Amino acid sequence: MTDLTFAVPTSSLPKYREISMGGCLTATLEVRADGTSILRANEPLEPFPESMNERFRHWANTKPDTILVAQRDPDGAWQTITYGQMMMRVRALGQALLDRNLSVERPIIILSDNDLEHLSLGLAANWVGIPYCSVSPAYSLISSDFAKLKHIVATLTPGLVFAASAAFSKAIRAAIPPDLEVVTSADLTAALPDRDFTRFASLLATQPTAALDSAHARVSAHTITKFMFTSGSTKAPKGVPITQRMWCANQQMIVQVMGFMKAEPPVLVDWLPWNHVFGGNHNVGIVLFNGGTLYIDDGKPTPQGIAGTLRNLREISPTVYFNVPKGFEEIVAAMEQDEALAQRFFKRVKAFMFAGAGLSQVVWDRLHTLAEHTVGERIQMLTGLGMTETAPADLFAVGPDVRSGHIGLPNPGVEAKLVPMEGKTEIRFRGPNVMNAYWRNPVQSAEAFDEEGFYRSGDAVKWIDPHNPQKGLLFDGRIAEDFKLSTGTFVSVGPLRAKVIALGAPLVQDAVVTGLNRDEVGLLILPRLDECRRLSGLGAQASLAQVLGHPKVIDHFQALLDQLWQQGTGSASRVARAVVLSEAPSIDHGEVTDKGSINQRAVLQHRAALVDALYLGTVPGLLAPRGKLATN
Repeated sequence: MTDLTFAVPTSSLPKYREISMGGCLTATLEVRADGTSILRANEPLEPFPESMNERFRHWANTKPDTILVAQRDPDGAWQTITYGQMMMRVRALGQALLDRNLSVERPIIILSDNDLEHLSLGLAANWVGIPYCSVSPAYSLISSDFAKLKHIVATLTPGLVFAASAAFSKAIRAAIPPDLEVVTSADLTAALPDRDFTRFASLLATQPTAALDSAHARVSAHTITKFMFTSGSTKAPKGVPITQRMWCANQQMIVQVMGFMKAEPPVLVDWLPWNHVFGGNHNVGIVLFNGGTLYIDDGKPTPQGIAGTLRNLREISPTVYFNVPKGFEEIVAAMEQDEALAQRFFKRVKAFMFAGAGLSQVVWDRLHTLAEHTVGERIQMLTGLGMTETAPADLFAVGPDVRSGHIGLPNPGVEAKLVPMEGKTEIRFRGPNVMNAYWRNPVQSAEAFDEEGFYRSGDAVKWIDPHNPQKGLLFDGRIAEDFKLSTGTFVSVGPLRAKVIALGAPLVQDAVVTGLNRDEVGLLILPRLDECRRLSGLGAQASLAQVLGHPKVIDHFQALLDQLWQQGTGSASRVARAVVLSEAPSIDHGEVTDKGSINQRAVLQHRAALVDALYLGTVPGLLAPRGKLATN
């Protein structure tokens, strides 16, 4: 075995805010005769509680007046719930849930954005051992056929549905059986006049009985706390049962990595949706596990939605900040024009973390520059690799030398298996944070694990430096996305997509790589329409065709193609043709998940005629690199 020691020559590095980090700084590599490897953190996983209820009860008893969660009311004031107040809500709601004979076979479905009722109901369900499922609002509010919502209802067979507002009435009418009780914090009479519903306030008025304490005492490490559904990027969403053991083990891993949270309870300003594992498990779990405070951010990482986030960050200084790359882009752009915002943002933050996609190194560097100008030091950016099936965190990349694409080394308690596959290396996981099986899906459950019980992630990785494994791992794309050209040349889609997004910033949101059984690689480019509009200088009244047809926008994409051609080293990395998509990806066709991830296969399948036209040269707006034209 080889000891991998994290070591960085600090003399040549910029100054970073000092914080306590650990957990995944060192690892041991076991290389097997069959070519596989096992990577383990040297730091052991410390003991962790049997259920998250233990942590919640501890904070409610020791600091009942500390704010657990806050959300703005319609007038813009912060409405708060302390740990002590939440315990009272949890006991009342828990009794109401028990009165309805809910169970793992009849769980709760929650149709809601992040809000106070949503969290209260989830914690109450945890308290009495009844699983719940936070369903993506997009499946109710954006989808037109409600197919994914219907699939989730059929898979879970719920005993109760909570709907936050009348906005969910169409989804209820389409996908929720008429005999299923609907609880709501709004008035649905006008929207659903032919249906009875229960007001959330009546549940809060329930008086706890001895049955509540009995049910609570039966909650164990193996109790399912919630069902989380995968995004369905390759098939229909799969239900992942998150047990108390999975959640608590993963939170113990996280606190061992982010040691600074032991010294100061975390304060989060966070919008990340609770139906996803990053927001619902990782971030909510960090608050509950460490006695922190969560300010629910009503903003979103869009040109229109970012105003809400900026308003909140001007009032609340987080101690650790999580977002997706687009969110960091918008915040950086705002801070470059607003020094007071930067002062508040950097005031006490110990670390940043992104997930969901790769953060552009350009944005990363701008963030460092702002921090140095504002507080005289950089803030560490953390990243890693995780997934719904692993609750989610498996690897973290920490330290001042972390760059875009790094995913680091395993957490304490996680075993990472590296398996050579068709010229790539798949990473697989085993540990107390990994699920046992998908819910009511034996076929896909069997396919998900190898003969040693490692979960097959489908993600490819490679060493940052093959001669120095201590530097950790790089993300190398999804194995299922890769394909061969007609020449037999293998195309690695993930790294090429990342390159397209980086070189095309800020106008490129994503790209679908084409070329299966064809002679050349092509692209279907998904533009950031707000950035295209900004570059064009055209107002909001301009049509999409006018924006994408503006000479400045066309020149940007042409320059991107030219650069990709020039930097290509062969047919698998040279993009020979492209088109900028004017039709947004469809959630109903499975082209995009509710968190914005693009499903390469679904786009290629749904737009097969467009791909044919791309290679026939008949697609409107066809782009070809000038270097290629010059050699033809």
